[in-house]
Amino acid sequence: MNTLKIEARTFGIFFILAFVSYGLGSSLVESIISTPDVLTNIYENKSRFIVGIILMALIHSFVIIGSAVIMLPILKPYNRYLAYGYFSAAIIATIVLIVGAISLLLLLPLSDEFTTGISANITHFELITSILKNGGFFAYQIGMAIWGIGGLLFCILLNKSKLVPQWLTIWGLIGYAIFISGTIAELYGMPIGVQLSLPGGLFEIVLSLWLIIKGFNFSNEFADTRNGSAHDINVT
Repeated sequence: MNTLKIEARTFGIFFILAFVSYGLGSSLVESIISTPDVLTNIYENKSRFIVGIILMALIHSFVIIGSAVIMLPILKPYNRYLAYGYFSAAIIATIVLIVGAISLLLLLPLSDEFTTGISANITHFELITSILKNGGFFAYQIGMAIWGIGGLLFCILLNKSKLVPQWLTIWGLIGYAIFISGTIAELYGMPIGVQLSLPGGLFEIVLSLWLIIKGFNFSNEFADTRNGSAHDINVT
């Protein structure tokens, strides 16, 4: 029981860290690359740019994969296929987001070459900058769409297992569906992704706080796949 409480709270903490790390990291990076003179700005703000990439590609990846690993044995008894679907979506989305972060990181050596080069073909550098920025943008939208699909599977499992209140799982299903539509809209050039991410983002924060404070409710028979036994657990 104590182990299960720890797992629920660890998942909640990881979920918040994932939200904060990517949000803070992308904000740092965006504040640098959203200026007209992108390469010069990156060159002058190398440390802040690298910190942003680390938050996006390393810290975020660690906590997302960690949270998926924590949840897999808890969700498998209710539907192993959906559980592995959620786990796979988390891994694939993380990989895609890392690719996007690396695409942005390549702007760093490009900024060095642009700033310190004796002769610079401005058009050439602008083209490469645009390609790398767009690569980061599209990787983010695709990664988030995959994450949203995994979130739907996750909420279906939460609803099926009754590990958290039903109103919370319904909120999550609606929030992730809206979130996915926002990422698709962004791919078509409609800048509404941020607004449509709010319901899903708020769900993740509320769920995380719920798990940290109350934990999962194992009021039904829970098959512990880690030791192959089944037992009645009631954890609140």
